Amino acid sequence: MKLKHIASILALSLTMTAASAANFSFTGNFNHDNDVQKFNFTVGALSSVSLRSWSYAGGTNAVGASIARGGFDPILALFDSTGALVGEQDDAGCSLVDGDAVTHSCWDTFFTSNLAAGDYTVTIQQYDNFSNGPALSNGFRFDGVANQNFRSGYHDNNGDVRDSHWAFDILNVNDASLPPDTSVPEPTSLALLGMGLAGLAAAKRRKAA
Repeated sequence: MKLKHIASILALSLTMTAASAANFSFTGNFNHDNDVQKFNFTVGALSSVSLRSWSYAGGTNAVGASIARGGFDPILALFDSTGALVGEQDDAGCSLVDGDAVTHSCWDTFFTSNLAAGDYTVTIQQYDNFSNGPALSNGFRFDGVANQNFRSGYHDNNGDVRDSHWAFDILNVNDASLPPDTSVPEPTSLALLGMGLAGLAAAKRRKAA
C-alpha cells in the first residue's frame, strides 16, 4: 500500500508539472547583422518542446499577435544547462512553416525535440551566423565588431531585401525569459566614466583645501 501511495503522489506531481507548461512569445529587432538574441527557458518534466520563428513569412504567434512578414532569414541554436549544443536549425521547410507571400521561401524555423527536465538557452541569429559549437561559450561564426555588417544589411540567401525584426515562440515549457542585459560599456563610455570620476575627486580635493 505504501508503494502504491508513493506512486500516486509521484504521478500527481508529474501531472501538476506538466499542467503548468505554457507557451511564450517574444518580439524585437536587431541592431546589427551579427546580433545573437538569447532566450532562457525551463522544462519541468520530459516534454516535447517546440521553438518557432514567425518573422520571415509572418503569421499569428502563440499569443495571438499578428506578425508582419519581411524579417531576416532566422536560424536557431539550442543549448542545455551546461552550455552544450543540443541542436541547430537553418530552415524548417515548407512542410512545417508557411512560405513568404513575396519570396515564396519557407525560411522560418520550427524545431521540435523531446527535452529532459532542466534549463536551456536558445538563440536566434541571421543566416548564416551559425554557432561555432560544441558549446555556447565557443561563440558564433560572425562575432565581433568587424562583422556587424556581414550580410551588408538584412538580405536573405536569394538577395531579397529584409528588415531587422524578429518574432519567436517557445512552446510547452514551464518558464521562458530574455536574459538580463549584461552588455559591457564601450571603451569610450569607460573613458568618459573615468574622466567623470577624476573630476569628482579633483573637486573634493579643492573643497578640502
